[in-house]
Amino acid sequence: MWKLLDAKQIFTAGMILFAVIDIIGSIPIIIDLRRKVGHIQSEKASVVAGFIMIVFLFVGKEILNLIGIDVNSFAVAGAFILFFLALEMILGITLYKDDEPETASVVPLAFPLIAGAGTLTTLVSLQAEYETVNIIVAILINIIFVYVVLKSSTRMEKVLGSQGISVIRKVFGVILLAIAVKLFATNIQSLFS
Repeated sequence: MWKLLDAKQIFTAGMILFAVIDIIGSIPIIIDLRRKVGHIQSEKASVVAGFIMIVFLFVGKEILNLIGIDVNSFAVAGAFILFFLALEMILGITLYKDDEPETASVVPLAFPLIAGAGTLTTLVSLQAEYETVNIIVAILINIIFVYVVLKSSTRMEKVLGSQGISVIRKVFGVILLAIAVKLFATNIQSLFS
């Protein structure tokens, strides 16, 4: 298992997940939640989100096989989701509007804010290119970062400012767009060969 560890894969998978989770871009939502309910359960939300992601990493493929979809088809579908997420980040538009969360419990934070549909789709898509152990390490690194951001979101807002958060969102949007194109190109060939 340790032989399969690859720093490049961990870094790339970690950056993809970081861009998809978009915890920096979610700071305004987190701050708004904190204002509404007073307290955010950072530890609980981080642990539950990590658990959901790791479980889906192992069970997601079996669920796909059960309904007769191969990983390459799912990866192509995932590429489309990443593409639209990237457009949202770059253009500052909202293509998908979820219901406003009412409480700052596990439900709005861990799912769908951190471990949402885009993240879960990405995890299964990543399995087409990366070793599972490297994806798990990338998930854990991202969960640690998510925890730090949840704990210090108010401080980060003051340091970065709304302009800083906007710039970071756009940069990761462009990176995510490039990843979506690569994921699409890699897996579309497998579907037709």
